[in-house]
Amino acid sequence: MIVVLAIVVLAGGGFLAWAWHDELPAEPRRDASAYDPAVVAKGASLAAIGSCAVCHLAKNSPSFAGGYPVETPFGVIYGSNITPDRDTGIGTWSPAAFRRAMHDGVDREGHHLYPAFPYDHFTGATDTDLDAVYAYLMTREPVRHDVPAPQLTFPLNIRLAAAAWKLLFLRHGEFVPDKSQSPEWQRGAYLAETFGHCSACHSPRNALGAEKRDEKYAGGIAEGWIGPALNAASPAPAPWTAESAFNYLRRGFDRAHGHVAGPMQEVVEHLRQANEGDVRAMATYIASLNGVAAPDAAAKAEQAVKNATSRQWPIPGRETTGSGGSSTTGLDGAAIFAGACATCHHDGGRLPISRPVALGLSSAVNGADPRNLLQIVLGGIHPAPNERGAIMPAFSGTLTDPQIVALADYVREHFSGKPKWNDTGTALEAIRRGKNS
Repeated sequence: MIVVLAIVVLAGGGFLAWAWHDELPAEPRRDASAYDPAVVAKGASLAAIGSCAVCHLAKNSPSFAGGYPVETPFGVIYGSNITPDRDTGIGTWSPAAFRRAMHDGVDREGHHLYPAFPYDHFTGATDTDLDAVYAYLMTREPVRHDVPAPQLTFPLNIRLAAAAWKLLFLRHGEFVPDKSQSPEWQRGAYLAETFGHCSACHSPRNALGAEKRDEKYAGGIAEGWIGPALNAASPAPAPWTAESAFNYLRRGFDRAHGHVAGPMQEVVEHLRQANEGDVRAMATYIASLNGVAAPDAAAKAEQAVKNATSRQWPIPGRETTGSGGSSTTGLDGAAIFAGACATCHHDGGRLPISRPVALGLSSAVNGADPRNLLQIVLGGIHPAPNERGAIMPAFSGTLTDPQIVALADYVREHFSGKPKWNDTGTALEAIRRGKNS
């Protein structure tokens, strides 16, 4: 027993020594003009690829002032203030302190950061690139804005819990891409795996919230939406090509995949501000994840478009109601579709502003989980403020829950040719309750 106790004490002491980080000196204030404009521009593009402003921005607060609530299975964490304010932001941070936060998940004062901040991806970024992002942030307007403390359950509200998480799951070191691939692919892999942290939303996680490395890009969950698989398990009928992935990431629409919705809308808003060549490189990498060779992917995508078009809602006279009854609700999904959806989703759509895609091409319709389709029906699709884009009205206040379930079941069965989901009603109830996992 004494030996066991001694081992426990030594292990605990070793962990505490490993987890301890000194506070780094405060950086003297530097004027924004001291930073190289070219480096600042590079940092702006990398920050856009990382969608930094999404989590470090809250409603009614300036850019990067923080406060956005990130809901996790363990509680709520708020995006920090990363403006150069010296009291509530990172204005006292040196480049070394910023690199430590990005690489190691430790702030200037030596506190461990929670992994809702994806330093498990940023740890692979180069010092040069991180210094560019630092220069960009330090040239933003300082904003005094206090952010709420994390609201986490015990013992996760103790910062040492984050250190234990790192001991288990954080792997340090610069990202090294596959040198046998093209330079564009390598660049895309680096950006997607570091700043873009794409697998964070498109991979499943274990009970402690870490990505499952052996199931990378097999699909995940983000803010109550399904991040569909991007590997060979992708539910998209049309394989991704470099061009279709670029269209989707940069423009928010591709004819073989449809419109972005949910959390991806904000990602696309930021990627529009990033270097175009970098976004193309990311598209090349992402398109390779499904394992379909480029020429084959293009041919299969065209065939998928033809197949989906053949399953479009027919012109009047070619389909009657009464054939789309839901076994769950007893309602006629075909009739609901005819009244609520067919004006736009009618042989490709009649309204130019909607630019609808054949529903049979949608991952939301073809996926194994109904949540994304339900989220779209409930909330619609709307362009970002002051931007042009797809418009679809929300039906959360127009259709009853049984009608929404019947509609989703019908869309799934008619347009994908797959069986209805078994849990559409349960999924809708979870969304209504605000359950995000």
